[in-house]
Amino acid sequence: MNYVPGDLRDQLAHVGYDVVQAGLVCGSGGNLSARIPDEDAIWVTASGTWLERLSRKDFTAVRISDGAPATVGAAPPSRTEPTSELALHLALYRARPDVNAVVHLHPQTALLLDAVGEHIRIVTTDHAYYLRRVSTVPFRLPGGTELAALTAAMAADGTDCLVLSQHGCVVMGDSVELAHKRARNLEEAASLTYRALTAGRLENLRECPEEFLEKLSGSTTVRV
Repeated sequence: MNYVPGDLRDQLAHVGYDVVQAGLVCGSGGNLSARIPDEDAIWVTASGTWLERLSRKDFTAVRISDGAPATVGAAPPSRTEPTSELALHLALYRARPDVNAVVHLHPQTALLLDAVGEHIRIVTTDHAYYLRRVSTVPFRLPGGTELAALTAAMAADGTDCLVLSQHGCVVMGDSVELAHKRARNLEEAASLTYRALTAGRLENLRECPEEFLEKLSGSTTVRV
């Protein structure tokens, strides 16, 4: 698949293709969005779209302030219905002005850990850098305003990675690329946690050293 970085929709389409190939979502599950620069609007995937088959026509522009169809440039408002999780995306952008991209997926390992009552461990320096921390949102019906409000409230403190219990995950970033990296690292951290669990060694699993976590909390210039 060719990756054309000039348009946010192309960036999101690249993410969609990659996360399906990585097994982080299947079928028409999951949805993606990005804040349109200098606009009170986002591009968001249309209802029922398959993430590995996205093109620009599979996105619709929606105003953040009221959820109404938006006009971007000279183009008329899209007639395509946005994802059923639109309320979730809008609530996160309203709660987090620093967020420019939201990725909602259904990663199997992260969800399996949640289902057996285990949290995702921050094992490597990459996990620490990209995830910082992972919170779990208690189950609420998908697509509802209650789920949207609760998730936004839990993200308001700067948490960028949340597991939606019995449902999926949502990750955020100040760019599409950063949100993409967080989604990949979230499932990798979940995979390592699960492998330790199945090996009966979870209690021996060493998480990322506090020294590195403290360095991260005190600086935004740490690179891994």
